[in-house]
Amino acid sequence: MASLAFTKMHGIGNDFVMVDASSYVGLDWPQVSRQVCDRRFGIGADGLILALHEDGALRMRMFNPDGSESEMCGNGIRCFALFAREQGLTDLESIPVETGAGRLVLDVLSDGRVRVDMGRARLRPAEIGMLGDGDHFIHQPISALGHDFWGTAVSMGNPHLVLLVEDASKIDLALIGPVIEHHEHFPHRVNVHFVQVLDRGHIIQRTWERGAGITLACGTGACASAVAAFLNGRTDRHVTVTLPGGDLEIDYREDGTVFMTGPATKVFAGTVEV
Repeated sequence: MASLAFTKMHGIGNDFVMVDASSYVGLDWPQVSRQVCDRRFGIGADGLILALHEDGALRMRMFNPDGSESEMCGNGIRCFALFAREQGLTDLESIPVETGAGRLVLDVLSDGRVRVDMGRARLRPAEIGMLGDGDHFIHQPISALGHDFWGTAVSMGNPHLVLLVEDASKIDLALIGPVIEHHEHFPHRVNVHFVQVLDRGHIIQRTWERGAGITLACGTGACASAVAAFLNGRTDRHVTVTLPGGDLEIDYREDGTVFMTGPATKVFAGTVEV
């Protein structure tokens, strides 16, 4: 058993157990994630996020509640920025962080929000981790449980399928989400987002995350949804994405780069035996 120091944080309701992992050696992090993310027998979270020092650089690793590891987490990396500064891991206002999706730069703004250069949105099936050839998967039919949708696939370092619908509130996420997560097009599973366009600058998103289920927010998913809505001709390049937990501002630049801006909040800190 080890006594694990942690900080609980959330980004618009997407909550995480944050750990400076540099002091812990030999822990089974997938098992730790399953334990601490359990909402009845653990701390409760949508994921476990580790801060690591490797070769003089900060690195973030993120584990889902089922123990699987994700390449990146948009809401989690905003929390990472504030956590790293609070823990004394960096004093920079512009923080480079290594992730499974590559190096990202996090800017802590004067209002306490965090802006993240999320890198380039990737559209080729091979970059997304889905089956099929071609340059992209945009406005293509997807069926699940007798329902027909039009889907657009985007990678923000992790795979997303965005389904544009008339009314996102009418989607039975718990029923349809896991079926599409395991769709045959995506051998490594996929994050699923149902998106309703309000106007050219505002969309609503509801999410089923692979390995986590229904979450109040998904930052990389908000980026993917903004990109997909633009590619389908429904929005402009700058949009507000309203999720159940709050709003994110997304900019999809002409060079394909995506910037995400939103809050991160500390809830409490403590220790837990793992």
